[in-house]
Amino acid sequence: MTLSAEFEAHLASGLTSVARCFRLERRDGTVHGFTDHDVDLTFGGTRYKADTGLTARALQQTTGLSIDNTEALGALSDASVSEADIRAGRYDGARVEAWLVNWNDTDQRLMQFRGTIGEVTRGAGGFQAELQGLTEALNQPQGRAYQAPCSAVLGDGRCGFDFDAVPGYQAEVAVEVVKAGVIFRFAELSGFTDRWFEKGRFEVLTGPAAGLVGVVKNDRLSSDGREIELWEALRAPVSTGDMLRIQAGCDKRFETCRLKFDNAVSFRGFPHIPGEDWLMTTPVAPATNGGGALVVASTGTAGSGGGDD
Repeated sequence: MTLSAEFEAHLASGLTSVARCFRLERRDGTVHGFTDHDVDLTFGGTRYKADTGLTARALQQTTGLSIDNTEALGALSDASVSEADIRAGRYDGARVEAWLVNWNDTDQRLMQFRGTIGEVTRGAGGFQAELQGLTEALNQPQGRAYQAPCSAVLGDGRCGFDFDAVPGYQAEVAVEVVKAGVIFRFAELSGFTDRWFEKGRFEVLTGPAAGLVGVVKNDRLSSDGREIELWEALRAPVSTGDMLRIQAGCDKRFETCRLKFDNAVSFRGFPHIPGEDWLMTTPVAPATNGGGALVVASTGTAGSGGGDD
């Protein structure tokens, strides 16, 4: 957003009435507005609350592709940002806008920063959040990696598998028994083979942990029912009666994609690419070159065919 002539004239007057406002939008759609002014401000459909104590340190901005960054400091409050929500990771990756606003006329404002929340730390009744600029998205690998396993995430646009369109690949069930936050036991979760959900998505639908997602480590079927273990406990409590959605897992192998999901056409790996052992082998010519396969020195397996000298 560019600086309007009216706001520029106001800033140049030497006697200003400006405040800073911050808009946070979490990945679940929840929006919070904060301001360092002494009364609430409203603009753009968002109310910016004055009783939050949120402040920001100096903003570092550049004209090139270097990453803009700053930090936001604030007090933990059940009415705004709660420690439970931070612990649960609900603010991880939240979108942030920082505004400079004329509180006498909120139409006069300038967006100073737009980005996402990075690392969040808690302590002494408050929190400190790292704010990362838009160029942070460029700080990641680009293009495809040549590797044997599939590089897509099961169910995303590159994979193309639709859990809702194909029955038998997910289940919605209530929590029956939970142990240490990582082991869940079910008496009636039948209809799926042993280890069907390993490496699958484990999503909480209701309760304090609603919206949080884990990954299944082990899935064991026995005469007593089914036991599902997560790699790590979710960052909010899951209790008996909370609803879950558990999806079939994929180990990224071509055989699994073809046989388990019938989705080989969308496989995003290179299952026949040679491994490191193959690249380091050297052929050894036999005593007689008769047109057969050459023996590979390091493994003893057949290499590429060779002709007579």
